[in-house]
Amino acid sequence: MMTLKKRRRIQVIVLAFVALGIATVLIGYALQDGINYFRSPTQVTEAPPPPTEKFRIGGLVTENSIRTVGDASVAFSVTDGNATVPVVYVGMLPDLFEEGQGMIGLGSLVNGTFQATEILAKHDENYMPAEVIEALEAQGVYQGGRQETEIGAGNDS
Repeated sequence: MMTLKKRRRIQVIVLAFVALGIATVLIGYALQDGINYFRSPTQVTEAPPPPTEKFRIGGLVTENSIRTVGDASVAFSVTDGNATVPVVYVGMLPDLFEEGQGMIGLGSLVNGTFQATEILAKHDENYMPAEVIEALEAQGVYQGGRQETEIGAGNDS
């Protein structure tokens, strides 16, 4: 027979596991809106996500693709060297946003066009978001600014 003390101990342990499970489910539910997956233009064209899914897209702004549509809307294309996705954004673009530079946009894909709600651009000439670098390297397009120096250059010893 199980004593009252052992039975209480088992009940407390079971109750603790149930409470932990409920807390995990509630935390996951609360954070689900804050989770945005990153996709490259190639991934977007190969397997388009549903229009209700918000995600981040990143790559290089295609040359000669930026155009103003209406008063506050801007249209451009983003590429990873393999695929290109048209983007529409309503609002002011970051000051450092320009053609041929890295960018990340947050939004959703509607009828083949990425409807951006937020655009992030590089903050100086040496920076590109890590996700964009990885996507471009996977396509064989990125030729990073990794500079190698020769040891002892200029020394004739």
